[in-house]
Amino acid sequence: MTTAQDDLTAIGARPIPEFDGVHDVWPRGKRLAAVRAAAEAYKSRFKAQGQVKAVKSVDIAAAPYPVSFAFHGAVGVPHLPLIAMINRMVVVQYDDFDGRHRTLVFEPTVPAGSAEAPFYARLLKLAEKVPGGSLFANAMLVKYYNEPGDVLANLGLTPDDIDFCTFDHLHVQDPRRILGDGEHAPLFGRARMLVHRRELATLEDLHPMQWAWYVQDGLDGVDPDAFVRFDGDVELGPGVALLWTPGHTDGNHSLAVNTPDGVWISSENGISPDNWQPELSRIPGVRRYHRTYGREVCPNANTLEDSLDQYDSMVKEKVMADPCRRDPRWLQILPSTELADWRRFWPVRPTHVHGGIDYGTITRRTT
Repeated sequence: MTTAQDDLTAIGARPIPEFDGVHDVWPRGKRLAAVRAAAEAYKSRFKAQGQVKAVKSVDIAAAPYPVSFAFHGAVGVPHLPLIAMINRMVVVQYDDFDGRHRTLVFEPTVPAGSAEAPFYARLLKLAEKVPGGSLFANAMLVKYYNEPGDVLANLGLTPDDIDFCTFDHLHVQDPRRILGDGEHAPLFGRARMLVHRRELATLEDLHPMQWAWYVQDGLDGVDPDAFVRFDGDVELGPGVALLWTPGHTDGNHSLAVNTPDGVWISSENGISPDNWQPELSRIPGVRRYHRTYGREVCPNANTLEDSLDQYDSMVKEKVMADPCRRDPRWLQILPSTELADWRRFWPVRPTHVHGGIDYGTITRRTT
């Protein structure tokens, strides 16, 4: 039986020792301090190791999302129960620690698979019961930009150029449509999915409080060897790491990339920079949430498997991220699904929008 360490060694990756044990610290106030200190210690080493060769984000699709979830109940706008979030796929190229050229795809969401999750399936049924409801939802809340396979072609890549894919967590994701199951062909050739061991276990045996957000039977027919399982925090190569950020889900992890402009972090712990920096927010209620409760973050809270862990994880992300060169007030945290900056959602519009990430040149595998 292979271990998580065996899997990491085989792909030229390794665990991050700075975070060992921090999630076991007690009491919780001391745990937050331990997470913060570990992130500060790791960040300096992470940056010293080098940068990724290239990274580019591409928008995939916009989907509806309840305002009440997006900012932990801080925002209440009676005329606006739903906003739209835009999912983006990120392609990262780097050398692993054995010197092999690697291509990673982060968040390759297939919209048709996400529609199978109970939450979205129910939302669609409710819309269909209202005259014109489906047309309204599609016109106001849903927009399709690119399919993951088309993104590769536009970047000059083929499915066989991809080594790994991963999601920060598996909410509304159908692994069968990514890795293949007999009915669906693999989206990225022989690419394997990097997944935290706890996240995969969740999908294998859902709790009722988790059920609405996962695609049931999403693992049926998928080859177990298509997954690279890991525990805790891992670095894939110089300039790229997957940081364990539990709370939103037990196995949540965040993408960290080091670029010419410093470190960027991407996850769905928030859907806007406002979630991580509520003191700067102009969204009604978010700054008040910060002041009333003395909290330095305002989590995206459609699930709260552990709200204290999610808080700590967002602090971890804030410590790791560098200030934005364009506006140093804001940290370089790119939501993996981001609140759409559309006028129709006023006043729930992001105070700041990074607009994606693009460094270096994406290239095909040469050997």
